[in-house]
Amino acid sequence: MIVGAGLAGAKAAETLREEGFDGEIVLIGAESERPYERPPLSKEFLQGRTERDTIYVHPPEWYADHAVDLRLGTRVTRIEPDRHLVRLGDGSRQPYDKLLIATGAAPRRLPGPAYYLRTVEDSEALKERFAKGVSVLVVGASWIGLETAAAARTAGCEVTVVEPEPTALNKALGPELGALFARLHASKGVDLRFGTAAAEITQTGVRLSSGERLSADLVVAGIGAAPEVGLARDAGLDVGQGILTDAALRTSHPDVFAAGDVAEFFHPVYGRRIRVEHWANALHGGPAAARSMLGREVVHDRLPYFYTDQYELGMEFSGDIEGHDEIVYRGDPESLEFIAYWLRGGRVIAGMNVNVWDVVDEIQELIRSGVVIDRTELSRVRS
Repeated sequence: MIVGAGLAGAKAAETLREEGFDGEIVLIGAESERPYERPPLSKEFLQGRTERDTIYVHPPEWYADHAVDLRLGTRVTRIEPDRHLVRLGDGSRQPYDKLLIATGAAPRRLPGPAYYLRTVEDSEALKERFAKGVSVLVVGASWIGLETAAAARTAGCEVTVVEPEPTALNKALGPELGALFARLHASKGVDLRFGTAAAEITQTGVRLSSGERLSADLVVAGIGAAPEVGLARDAGLDVGQGILTDAALRTSHPDVFAAGDVAEFFHPVYGRRIRVEHWANALHGGPAAARSMLGREVVHDRLPYFYTDQYELGMEFSGDIEGHDEIVYRGDPESLEFIAYWLRGGRVIAGMNVNVWDVVDEIQELIRSGVVIDRTELSRVRS
């Protein structure tokens, strides 16, 4: 049984069949849509550059063709690991032998009338509202917040971004590179308000913590997401920032596994547990959990990876910047064509390539190597 019909859950079901499993597979999703990918919702789909049919993980007939019992619009209300049962919202019970929890994360919410961007319905609702002259206020200069701001501005909206940190992406990238993204948005006409928070959201806009009131036709909140760990916690599984697992994505119960946004898994490269909310972790974590459920030897050691598209800026990021003590650049960041390397003790722990392509493998090899790097060689621009 797989609880959570997102990318991780759907890829886990696919992998079970590819690995030769011929038993029953039940894939349960709370949404009414069959499994789809979320990155386009704040990028090309939100901007109207791609059609809805392109976001789905599988064609509609795939599930029946592969004997996957896909149950949409269905909520799991309780997991009973010792009895190998889940309870569903309609009162029924479903037994299982192995269980994968891939429930993902939910947007953190603010009191008041705000839009959020998590589901395909959310993206469609915003796409319908974005138009020339519409005023949009985005709460949060996060990845989702900035991608939403870029989509709104590209559609001709008047856009304001409110963020309590001193610059954009301050926690994700640090102040130096966060400021670069802030300057990009400012150059496109986005009104950026840093160092202030949204104290109240009303039908006509936002009251800031400073007391200032900003009017807007619609408010979009992009203040992060929280992993959906309630079922796991109630079931007595070990939970930290997410559902705690080993490197094989096995939880504290030997027949229960977790993957995707909800899993806080042990990563052998970093020697600690990490939780990753990005697309690539779901894409690869679902299959890794499936193989682990089948008793295969599994070490889920993919490096964190994500990407963004904002205006003319395309970026890929690999690794984890926690604990870094230095940043080395290859190329000029102001040109928006460069690579940034985060180092700790002279070793590369993360890298970001901006409008430079086909270098992700090189960056990830440097991270995995763990060797002390010559900074001059690292910063040298190659022809």
